[in-house]
Amino acid sequence: MNNKKYKNLIIKTKIAFYSKIKGFFIFRPYGLKIWENIKYILNKMLIKTKHKNYYFPLLIPKSLFNIEYNNIKNFYKECAIVTHTRFLIKKKKLVIDQKSKLNEELIIRPTSEVIIWDTCKEWIQSYKDLPLLINQWVNVVRLEMKNKMFLRNSEFLWQEGHTAHKNKKEAINEIKKIKKIYINLIKKKLSIPFIYGKKTNTEKFSGAKFTYSFETLTNNGKCIQLATIHFLAKNFSKAFKVMYTNKENKKEYVWNTSWGISTRLIGAMIMIHSDNKGLIIPPKISPIHIIIIPIIKKKYYYKYIKKINKIVKKLKKKLKKNKIKIKYDNNLNITPGNKYFKYEKMGIPIRIVIGKKEIKNNFIEIYRRDKDKKYILKLNNKINIKIINILNKIQKNIYKKAKKKMIKNTFIINDYKIFKKKIINNGGFILSYWDNKKSTELKIKNETKATIRCIINKKKNGKCIYTGKKTNTKVVFGKSY
Repeated sequence: MNNKKYKNLIIKTKIAFYSKIKGFFIFRPYGLKIWENIKYILNKMLIKTKHKNYYFPLLIPKSLFNIEYNNIKNFYKECAIVTHTRFLIKKKKLVIDQKSKLNEELIIRPTSEVIIWDTCKEWIQSYKDLPLLINQWVNVVRLEMKNKMFLRNSEFLWQEGHTAHKNKKEAINEIKKIKKIYINLIKKKLSIPFIYGKKTNTEKFSGAKFTYSFETLTNNGKCIQLATIHFLAKNFSKAFKVMYTNKENKKEYVWNTSWGISTRLIGAMIMIHSDNKGLIIPPKISPIHIIIIPIIKKKYYYKYIKKINKIVKKLKKKLKKNKIKIKYDNNLNITPGNKYFKYEKMGIPIRIVIGKKEIKNNFIEIYRRDKDKKYILKLNNKINIKIINILNKIQKNIYKKAKKKMIKNTFIINDYKIFKKKIINNGGFILSYWDNKKSTELKIKNETKATIRCIINKKKNGKCIYTGKKTNTKVVFGKSY
């Protein structure tokens, strides 16, 4: 899917709209509901694992970032800064009141580690206060030069987790726990296949000891980072003096992790699952599961509409128990053909058609958006079970199709000339060996614009794609947005 088609699809399906500021967009109800569904699913999993929701301020004093310089290295070129607090009106125009200049500049949140750990040092005194499991759902601002709706924006919504632990083992276990939670969300709910692995020192979050990421491929062969998990070790606790008293009554620094997902997941879903007709939304996160459209000629309207309404009411009642969301579009001013076009573009998993023929024969026509096919189902007591089974099949089929495409566009390459040609012309995931040197990584990036998405294997030996040196580090290369 090219950029123009991608943008048009987002606008036409009313997922989002442009604002007057470059890089900032407006969520419309349909798009926001997708994010709210993702949020609800993930939040439920985090509550089960005893994480608590907090909200920390949007504005962060610049001095806090100066304490942990490594944290801001990733973002210093993208920060939005508040310098004044007031305007004056001169000749019916707003001008900055220079007298309102702040004593200390405030940075609009690009990420929250510094303000969280500066605060939490007041809350953590003893080993009894640990683990501290913080989660927050907020917006962040990183002023991007290049923007692509959902995939690369100056403002986006995200979830960020921050945890403090007594020891390294506990922090590593937290990372394993979050990995399972994200796999569940990304694979089972969004039907997105991925490769998981460790980031290189060049690509990792600069405030972390190491970073793990979930990487996927879009239909045009470009890479998207879906989620990251950071092992911060004691980097932030030492910088902000976050200490606790252990059982032996000795002071120790806490061990930290952080991790997050963002509205980029929606962009990934659009890029991966969509086809020429429009969106295809996995049922688990779809705002609407079923669209029901009555097919009646105007002369038969009053004869059949009550019967159709009765069938719809029964279906809604049966499926409501299973939390299936149904929309019934009985607007006679829009033709069925136009309705089909509209809801197919919106990616609603199932369309049910009921008309004169269906009533007489006691069946309904079901259209599966993922397969672009129609089926006939008998109207009986098991109709709700059959529909739920179809939704489950749609969920699995969407993942299966996406996985097949990802495998098709994943290549094992050992020759640098072939590597360059493939990455420039086709993109995709390229699995090759790397000699673990930053200089090699940067040379490949400069020559091809491909980055190491993650390290996937350190067991088998091979030769570096660029230098030919022996190495056991196998990595995934790709080009991102």
